[in-house]
Order: sequence, then C-alpha cells, then structure tokens
Amino acid sequence: MDNIKKIRVGISIGDTNGIGIEIILKTFKDKRILELCTPIIYGSSKILTTHKNLLNIAIPFQRIQNAEAAIPGKINVITIWNQDIPVEIGKPTKQGGQAAFLSLEVAVKDLKEKKIDVLVTAPINKNTIQSEQFNFPGHTEYLEQKLSGEALMILMTGSLKVALLTGHIPVTAISSTITPELIYKKVNILYRTLIEDFSITKPKIALLSINPHAGDKGIIGDEDEKIMIPSIAELQKEGKLVYGPYAADSFFGSNTYKAFDAVLAAYHDQGLTAFKTLAFGKGVNYTAGLDGIRTSPDHGTAFDIAGKGIADNTSFKEAIFTAISIYNTRTQNKALKENALKK
Repeated sequence: MDNIKKIRVGISIGDTNGIGIEIILKTFKDKRILELCTPIIYGSSKILTTHKNLLNIAIPFQRIQNAEAAIPGKINVITIWNQDIPVEIGKPTKQGGQAAFLSLEVAVKDLKEKKIDVLVTAPINKNTIQSEQFNFPGHTEYLEQKLSGEALMILMTGSLKVALLTGHIPVTAISSTITPELIYKKVNILYRTLIEDFSITKPKIALLSINPHAGDKGIIGDEDEKIMIPSIAELQKEGKLVYGPYAADSFFGSNTYKAFDAVLAAYHDQGLTAFKTLAFGKGVNYTAGLDGIRTSPDHGTAFDIAGKGIADNTSFKEAIFTAISIYNTRTQNKALKENALKK
C-alpha cells in the first residue's frame, strides 16, 4: 500500500466563520482516510488551529510550502495568506469571504496545473465572497471559467443523480434560457459523464418538465410542447435513452426516478428541493463536464450552528470518497482507451 501513489485531494476551507473547517477536521479525525488519499488543505494553519482549539479536536498538521511537498499519511496544510484574518464564528464577514476566495483561488490553480488530482470545496457564503476577483453566483460558474469544458451541476448519492438544465439564475429567466440547444448540450454532458465518470455504458436519463403537469398540452404554457418534446425526440433519434418531460410534482414521490440513471431538472429548486428532501446531509455536489474533478458537500455554511461542534461531516466525507472514485474511474477508462487493440 505504501508503494502506491495516493490520490492528492486538494481542499479549500470555505468561509472561515462557517462550519467548513469543522467538517474538515471531523473527517480527518478518522486516520483511515489517509490510507486512501493525501489531503492538502489550502488556507491558514493559524485559523485551523483556532478552530481545533474551539472544537477540542486534536489532530496534527504537516505544514508545507506547496502541493509538491505534500507528505502521504499526513494532513498537509499550505498557508495561503500571511495577514491576520479575524475569526468571528457564526458571523458572515468580508474577511471570512476573502479567506474563502484566496483558498479556492490557489486550490483551483493547482488543480488546473495537476499539482493535485481532485478538489473538494468546503461551503462558501455567496455574498461575502463577492469581489472584483470573484463575481460569480457560486463555485460552479467560477470553475467553468477557470477550467476547460462546460460545467453541469449534479447532486448525487449512490442511487440518485439530479442534474440541472439551468443553474443559479432568476426564476423569471428560466423559460427564456431553456432552448433546444441548451437541452442538447446539457443532456450530452450528462450522458458523457455517466459513461466516463460512472462507467454506465448505456445511460437512461429522465427530463423534468418546465411547466406544471408538463404544460397539459399547452394549457399551462407551451414550452414543453414546443421545446422539450421535440428536443427529446431528436436525442432519441441518436440512440440515447432520454425520456420525458415528466411532471416534477409526482416524479420523485412516486419513485419514478429509480428507473433512471440520472434526472435532468429544468431549474434549480425543481431538482434540488426534491434531492435535499430525499438525501440532505448525505449527498454530494459534483461539477461534471470539466477536465478537473471537483466535489463538495450538499449544504452551506450553516452560520447558525458554527462553532458548536454539532455539524455533521457525512456529506463532506462522501464528497472526498466520490472525488476519489471518479478519479479512479476516469483513469481506468482512459487506460482502456489507450490500450484498445487497433483494427
């Protein structure tokens, strides 16, 4: 085992006043996880120590200068900033948001340069992180600009994968944003990631309707009749197992989702409300479609419980396991293609 190269998992610490550092610390209390990967935390050893002392979590760190110096079997920490950033547990502050950005910026740069193999991000506050350097609705949009490819947000557990046709946009912009071109692009990203990242050879995908009851044949809006149904028909002509549009109000409650490998929801709350009802605290947010692998827990900064020692790290731990699994699957599939017999 010692001779096997462990996967280098880069970790951005998120907002320093939320529960991000707590769930990181709790995850690495279990030393067995170091048998699977070499963690590299981007942030500040001083701030991590502040949280350790507050939460009474005694785990050792290995301070390193850069990702190349990471030591297997250790929890490696790179100090990104030297200035003294105050920790105000449970309070959204600009300093906490700036620290979250600095951590993310360097971690993404190292992911792009392949100094780390995967990236797991702790939660950010989308308000306090905003600046001239970070002017995005969230992680997904930032990563899409910094990495190669086109991003697709997927919330997932072992048996449920919900992707979003539209992401962080206002409700008023949903119907005008959804076009045949967008549907075609997002379905193909999802289809490809199911094959390449999850080894599902013939993915079966369900699309949820834009309007209630799939528009009731145009009575409640005509977008499903004019946009969704023709787009699905075109995708089926290509041999893809794509079905719908399904009325979202009964799709999950009736367990119809269990017949599919993934679900593509028309908009953010349509998909994520159902997902978080079924799997909140156990799910993983995966940014598919990019050349770099990034996962995160399925929850936010939770300022209201920060510093109290009660945050559940299950989702963050699953995010690490998922990132490792996807990396291994991609690596294996790439090797199979490279070693395929030539005709």
